[in-house]
Amino acid sequence: MRQALSGILSKSSSSLKTIMILALAMTFVVADAASSMAARSAAIVIDAKTGKVLYSSNADGRRYPASLTKMMTLYLAFEAMANGKISKNSKVVFSANAAAEPPTKLGVRRGGAITVETAILSMVTKSANDSATALGELLGGNEANFAHMMTAKARALGMKGTVFRNAHGLPNPGQFTTARDMAVLGIALREHFPQYYGYFSQRSFLYGRKRINGHNRLLGRIKGVDGIKTGYTRASGYNLVSSVDDGDRRIVAVIIGGKSGGSRDNQMAALINTYMPKASSRGSGMLIAKAGGGNPITALAKVFLPKRDAPTPDSRPDDDAPDDDAIASLVEETEPAVEETTPVVQTEKVNTVAAATADDVATARVAAAYAEPAPVDPVNTASVPSGWAVQVASSPKQSEAQALLDETSKQAPSILADATGFTVAFEKDGVTYYRARFGFGSKTAAWKACNALKKKKIECYAVQQ
Repeated sequence: MRQALSGILSKSSSSLKTIMILALAMTFVVADAASSMAARSAAIVIDAKTGKVLYSSNADGRRYPASLTKMMTLYLAFEAMANGKISKNSKVVFSANAAAEPPTKLGVRRGGAITVETAILSMVTKSANDSATALGELLGGNEANFAHMMTAKARALGMKGTVFRNAHGLPNPGQFTTARDMAVLGIALREHFPQYYGYFSQRSFLYGRKRINGHNRLLGRIKGVDGIKTGYTRASGYNLVSSVDDGDRRIVAVIIGGKSGGSRDNQMAALINTYMPKASSRGSGMLIAKAGGGNPITALAKVFLPKRDAPTPDSRPDDDAPDDDAIASLVEETEPAVEETTPVVQTEKVNTVAAATADDVATARVAAAYAEPAPVDPVNTASVPSGWAVQVASSPKQSEAQALLDETSKQAPSILADATGFTVAFEKDGVTYYRARFGFGSKTAAWKACNALKKKKIECYAVQQ
């Protein structure tokens, strides 16, 4: 009996050692895969007026977005603001989940609240992870549902190489993007929400009595740079999306996987200096909310959509050791020039069972998004495939066209609750004009809305873009 038991224990011990060795080997494989993914940087430069690709390197390769993720969180926040669902003064309450996010963060305690505008400013400057989660929960009800909304919106914009799993961009192996997709999102932010785009130019903001400085060192350093977002995790490397407008030409440039903040910034500066002079001074710049020439998504796809897929690691990047490198893998931004403004509260431990459940739900929803690619969030935009809009006015000044959109929204808030206002440039007799339009999800919705507007003495007509 003893010999038999001894044999069993010996075999068990041997099996256990084998399992441990295999697990250790897999850890190195995953770490190598993550390192390889970060090492192979990707970049693209797009002429934002014509859609022409001026430069491309691994632009369709799958990469970790890190804090570039917050660009989509902000897109959905701007959309909700434009539709009147929230305002810049709406309260964003921090759940236990939001308050427990790792730095960089504002450090708002569970149950505390800030305004939507403060959340936006903290995300574009400090890259606050807790603000991103809290804002996502406000818009989506919970983090998993909001991630589903983010992915659905990505599909609606033509970003077929992107899946979102959270609102902030901290490490998640199921969350990925491409440089090309980030360029699409960068252009869409300016085109669809010019009234809010100025937030991306903020270099600092006051939070209480303290000033919080931003991470984007190209603002104020390179002429014409007006945003958009930096990002960093150890698995992703140093990321940056830059929008540059010199009043005549406009480009959007993306770098994912830079080896350091300084080298990434220098590389971006070189791309801007090289390709800005090559950009066109002609063209409307309205590539996504585009008037004429058929379906806007079809036109965009010819320029932006990835042509191939690429593998991604199956396991979480190594972030479990409590040393400086491990902290860097969790911290969204490790670059200096950020002044801590409030004491960071002690983070609460996340319930791993609940987290796993939410992860499974998110996985199922993402799979559903692939099976049924139509957008499922309730907010329609001018970029949905149907391409129908209601035009209410046109003006030789974009600011006037935007003001007309805002005024019309105030006059008919219920009619335009699910519509997104945008301007479209066109030329006539050598003069540039701007059409003021509201995007709808179908011909029926556009015609119905226009008829309702006419009853309020607001002139309009429905048009297929």
